[in-house]
Amino acid sequence: MELAGGVPAAPALRAGPAPRSPSGEPAAKPDRDSGIDSPPRGAPARPFSCPGGPALPAPPPEAAPAGQEPAPQRGPPGARADRAECSRAQELLHIAQELLHTEETYVRRLHLLDQVFCAQLTAAGVPPEVTTGVFSNISSIYRFHGQFLLPALRTRITEEWDGNPRFGDILQKLAPFLKMYGEYVKNFDRAVELVSAWSQRSPLFRDVVQGIQKQEACGSLTLQHHMLEPVQRVPRYELLLKDYLKRLPADAPDRPDAEKSLELISTAASHSNAAIRKTEKMHQLLEVYEQLGGEEAVVNPATELVKEGPIQKLSAKTGAAQDRHLFLFNSSVLYCVPRPRLLGPKFSVREKMDISDLQVQDTSQPPAAPTFTLTGRSRALELRARTEEEKKEWIQVIEATISKHRQNSQTFRAFSSAFSPDGDRPRTPEPPTTSASSQEPAVATDGTGGAAGVSDPQQRQEFEPRRGSSKTRRDKEKQSCRGCGETFNSITKRRHHCKLCGAVICGKCSEFKAESGRQSRVCGECFLTQPVAPVSSRPGGPAEPQESMEDSGPPPTGPPLAAQ
Repeated sequence: MELAGGVPAAPALRAGPAPRSPSGEPAAKPDRDSGIDSPPRGAPARPFSCPGGPALPAPPPEAAPAGQEPAPQRGPPGARADRAECSRAQELLHIAQELLHTEETYVRRLHLLDQVFCAQLTAAGVPPEVTTGVFSNISSIYRFHGQFLLPALRTRITEEWDGNPRFGDILQKLAPFLKMYGEYVKNFDRAVELVSAWSQRSPLFRDVVQGIQKQEACGSLTLQHHMLEPVQRVPRYELLLKDYLKRLPADAPDRPDAEKSLELISTAASHSNAAIRKTEKMHQLLEVYEQLGGEEAVVNPATELVKEGPIQKLSAKTGAAQDRHLFLFNSSVLYCVPRPRLLGPKFSVREKMDISDLQVQDTSQPPAAPTFTLTGRSRALELRARTEEEKKEWIQVIEATISKHRQNSQTFRAFSSAFSPDGDRPRTPEPPTTSASSQEPAVATDGTGGAAGVSDPQQRQEFEPRRGSSKTRRDKEKQSCRGCGETFNSITKRRHHCKLCGAVICGKCSEFKAESGRQSRVCGECFLTQPVAPVSSRPGGPAEPQESMEDSGPPPTGPPLAAQ
């Protein structure tokens, strides 16, 4: 009998009597260290078999010189080549099966996003602009994978693989359609913000999403987790193709198509690389959000988790140590208490401290306990780490985070001050003209800034200057606070305007009040530098007609000034 390639098969060995030692016991004993009974050295070796190929009998052992161990046995060159080819074919099939399995799982996730989340939110009455902003072009992505890519891969790998073991040609044909992921990736940050905002604002949105998340198909994952799947899918194709080409022979028929597919997919994946780095951080924020039971809206593209870990808080009265947990973000610190529950949220937020007001100080002296204090605007905490090294690490990380936050704030203020002279100039609207030939009379103003002698409220609004209105309109597009430089969001960092200069500031930077018939928010600079006096007109808008009429006296008996 001959093997493939013309290599003669070695005759099968007959098992002879096992050699014995001079004491009469068998020479080979069970391997007691490994727990597996080893066969005696004289036992016949098992033949090597490969699925789909002939059995390859083991070659006969060669006699070793006395006093030496026998050399390791090697089969004929043809047998070794057959074994290597069989092993390579199995590896390629394994990669193809992994591609098919992950594609089937991915299509189920797309179905959940498009046909469950999106469909039920739309049926519940959520505005179309919200569902479009959250799910972007997920319907097109779902149809492409469910109707084209997955059926082609399933047919090739499960039905045609024995006669046509390749899938590079399928990916090469369909890879250009992966460019549609660019739109989804660009919209991803906005989609996450919309989910967080509407979950807080709309009970209808929150109830629908939470009801779906409790279903078995969700796998105990949130909507944000499933939204990450499309961002990570294209890089997954790239990794599988690189592994496939590494094991594919150079003369394989599928190699040109596989290389072209890798080139096209790498181009599509380059649009997702920046989003991939964000998704890793987003995964961490989602985990923290779930651990807190949604108590704090930490899922924000501008938020970054820097460090977290257990800590002990020393009681100010008794000095007893209490178990606590710290979450350090780039903009705040969450001081939390562990919850004694097996299921549900793990921590409850006890204190939120802004990083801009935070101070950290080492209070321990070796060999005393490794303690340090964390001081915020409204509270000071004496904390104890488990080791001296852990305490130093906490202090270094907190100080570095505070320093980085201050540098970013200073950079933003310097950038804003470069444009402040033009932005602070109020632009007075031109008065209306009656005719091209008539000369415009001078308009007298009263003490409150209103136009004297104008009885019509609409005409008074046209004549009265709107202080800071042009800057207010431009600042609507700004996304950061002018005072502290932190990014606005619709939940925890809302946008306000100074009622004197019109600057866009956050709630913390607009705590100062100006008395103008009612309490009005002003920034710290205006509160300190400008005199606070009652004003009759609202900054950034026209004055109240009734208030202006009282200030300017009774209305004139003659015709309006603009008509004279």
